[in-house]
Amino acid sequence: MTDTFTFTIDGVQVEAEPGQTVIEACDAAGVYIPRLCHHPELPPVGQCRLCTCKIDGRMLGACVTPAARGMVVESDTEALNEDRRRLVEMYFVEGNHFCPTCEKSGDCELQALGYRLGMVGPQLSHLWPKREIDARHPDIYIDHNRCILCSRCIRASKLLDGKSVFGFEGRGIEMRLAVMAETLDETALAAADRAVSVCPVGCIVVKRRGYHVPYGKRHFDETPIGADIEARRKG
Repeated sequence: MTDTFTFTIDGVQVEAEPGQTVIEACDAAGVYIPRLCHHPELPPVGQCRLCTCKIDGRMLGACVTPAARGMVVESDTEALNEDRRRLVEMYFVEGNHFCPTCEKSGDCELQALGYRLGMVGPQLSHLWPKREIDARHPDIYIDHNRCILCSRCIRASKLLDGKSVFGFEGRGIEMRLAVMAETLDETALAAADRAVSVCPVGCIVVKRRGYHVPYGKRHFDETPIGADIEARRKG
């Protein structure tokens, strides 16, 4: 039996096991911390910074910080949530996210976080980048306009699918998702791959499944993002 220990987040006592990160322990205890790049099946990378919390007085990513006995974590504060709202806003204006016509509307984690954090609309200027859509694959298309560079597909393709279909190219504002071939149809990517289904936004989309679930009945139309985690909380 493992030697469990406890720490607190926003005054709530959380039980953790050795080797768990803060976000893993909080997920198990039913305490939701916002995130975009983190996925429970993938190793953490700390890219999106939405899970940043004040941990023992320091600003640290909850997905990459090991849980420790007696640590004091602050997450659901107005200051941290304001930072998260601004980060989500930056994701929206950096790409082209027109929710009313997006296939992932209602199932999009970026959109759902905007709602959860109370982001009414972007106040920053839109960059309106011109990015291509690769629709040459028979079953999948990639809309680079909606990519948020979370790297989930990169990690899932390599570690879960064993294919290494995706990677990053460029730096800074020019950084983009790339495929390890001239075009997507020349890769081994399949519609059933986890690299496709882990995409949190409308970037990697399976063809011929559009709008099979109507608006109003999609995942985040019925429950807010994080509700599945909060349902685990006892008491």
